[in-house]
Amino acid sequence: MNNFDLNAYLSAQREKINTAIDGFLFQSIKPRRIINAMRHSVMAGGKRLRPILCLAAAEAVGDPPDDVINTACALEMIHTYSLIHDDLPAMDNDSLRRGQPTCHVAFDEATAILAGDALHTLAFEILSSNVLSKKNNSTKYLLVIHTIAAAAGVNGMIEGQMRDMAAEGHRLGLEDLEEMHALKTGALIEASIVAGAIMGDGSQKQIKQLKVFAKNIGLAFQVTDDILNIEGDPRVLGKEVGTDQARQKNTYPSTLGIKSSKAFAKKLVNSALQALNYFDNRSDPLRAMAHYIIARKK
Repeated sequence: MNNFDLNAYLSAQREKINTAIDGFLFQSIKPRRIINAMRHSVMAGGKRLRPILCLAAAEAVGDPPDDVINTACALEMIHTYSLIHDDLPAMDNDSLRRGQPTCHVAFDEATAILAGDALHTLAFEILSSNVLSKKNNSTKYLLVIHTIAAAAGVNGMIEGQMRDMAAEGHRLGLEDLEEMHALKTGALIEASIVAGAIMGDGSQKQIKQLKVFAKNIGLAFQVTDDILNIEGDPRVLGKEVGTDQARQKNTYPSTLGIKSSKAFAKKLVNSALQALNYFDNRSDPLRAMAHYIIARKK
């Protein structure tokens, strides 16, 4: 672990993911307005946390298949679609994302809605193509699709976003806050890790431990996001700060305070790392990323 170079790992994985996504967006499709809008958002230089966690989880449990990159790209497309829709005037009405104008600002609101829809559906087209190309192992690929769809849908990310909007201006208790963020942010992070483990033919015990890891880092990621919305540098973050307070959103700093929120994030990361004690050094990327999640500046 001490010799593991996280920066080199992240850089290599991002390059791999970006190349694959670029290929999907231009595969048999002539560049046009909707593709340009999709590309504007998905190729804007995000952290690629979810697809990298997917790849790292597949590595942690064994030898990942070549097509795990398809699953990783689909996850990033789903995440980006959710950001495009979150940024819309009807929701958060943000004008800056990843250091550039949000999709509805760069294009228009209708195009942004369609770009988000297109990324969402393209993700499942990619995921289902794995099933069609591997008919002898279709159950595994269908389980991956089910896992991701459940996390992104009405009982996962969408429900979390709905609760977040409904709670603006109303103070939530700590338990309700944790449940909301487990849905809004944690569900897709957990699905990314579980999907990678399934793709890598992980055992039930391995997947169980990775779920514990995922739940903890998913929540730690959100706590850190809440803190960065107060203390972060907008030039580094690539988006505005102070927006949570302005919208009277429920956050960990508003509930616990900054100091206690930072302590809580560290506690969550420690719990995540304990869950990885079951694994050998192939899970070092996951260990390093757990530390990265609360040390990041964007």
